[in-house]
Amino acid sequence: MAKTIYSVESVTMGHPDKLCDLISDSVLDACLAIDKNARVACEVMATKGKLIVAGEITVTKMPDVKNIVEEAMRFVGYDPSTVEIEVLVHEQSPDIAQGVDNPALADAYELGAGDQGVLYGYASAETAERLPLPCVLAHRITRLLTDARKSGRVKGLRPDGKAQVSVVYENDRPIRVDAVVVSTQHDEEKSMTELERDVREVVLKEAFADFPMDENTRVFINPSGRFVLGGYEADTGLTGRKLMVDTYGGFISHGGGAFSGKDATKVDRSGSYLARYIAKNIVDAGLAKRCLVSLCYAIGVARPVEITVDTYGTSAYDDEALKKAVLEVFDCRPAAIRDYFDLCRPIYTQTTNFGHFGKPELPWEQSDAAEKLKKAVEAAK
Repeated sequence: MAKTIYSVESVTMGHPDKLCDLISDSVLDACLAIDKNARVACEVMATKGKLIVAGEITVTKMPDVKNIVEEAMRFVGYDPSTVEIEVLVHEQSPDIAQGVDNPALADAYELGAGDQGVLYGYASAETAERLPLPCVLAHRITRLLTDARKSGRVKGLRPDGKAQVSVVYENDRPIRVDAVVVSTQHDEEKSMTELERDVREVVLKEAFADFPMDENTRVFINPSGRFVLGGYEADTGLTGRKLMVDTYGGFISHGGGAFSGKDATKVDRSGSYLARYIAKNIVDAGLAKRCLVSLCYAIGVARPVEITVDTYGTSAYDDEALKKAVLEVFDCRPAAIRDYFDLCRPIYTQTTNFGHFGKPELPWEQSDAAEKLKKAVEAAK
């Protein structure tokens, strides 16, 4: 029987790239709280002694970006006094704006996409979250590391950290955990013996409660040894550099567009959320065990240039029949996506850490279109 090992990475909220993502999304949320029609593309770079916020922002009143940065840094666990904060933002290009802000249109849903892009959404029946098991396990570890640090359950942890989980699959089914890697920043006085004991007892035991490691699982905790200097003081952070952490861990293709700091006119974000929603509803409807949906957009054009559905041979229905059902049930125009998920509200800092998918409170994680899809597929046969 064919066996394959899939490895997936996650990072804590103190990872320098994730700090930048959180600041970008915090700026976006602050703008939307002021003006639901704000146009935001916010990028952040953080390095030792310097943090730069840049991008294009059009809003009725600019929020206090410097204060937003400081609050986000404190929330993560960093001291904002350690960096000089520079804010370099300007308004969105009018050439882009004309494609997505056209009041003369009779149908507001015909407003075009804010950029071109190929977006992918995926779902798998192998976990309750409808995500690949290694994704779920890796995110659990980094979430638990963060919670243990913030709550004080584990003493001597610092914000930066990573996890990686390798799972053996047999005939597309996860059968065992092959390897686990955890690297966490720590106080100078914390010994490696104490750190390994705490991570195993407080973090890993809970993370693998429902899919346990076995006696042959290899576990590496801070395999390089000491990890005292971390975060942006040791490694420059950038918005949008953790694409696989944000999505599906490399299980499927990625169009290349990042999410954080972008308002919903940018289909890199809203289109990816819709593609995930469609794929998840196909799986939750029992129409497939695995599903990949791709949407392809052109800047200034409302309707996708192309839509594809791939169920990897796990559906009783032809993929073309499923595609017809998708086109009948879902309106894939960017303005329709924004209205359907109510994306012009400040919800984006909820998405920043531990993946943008698999969180039941988010609107694109609902299964409320499953019955409609079932009926549409039956009609399309």
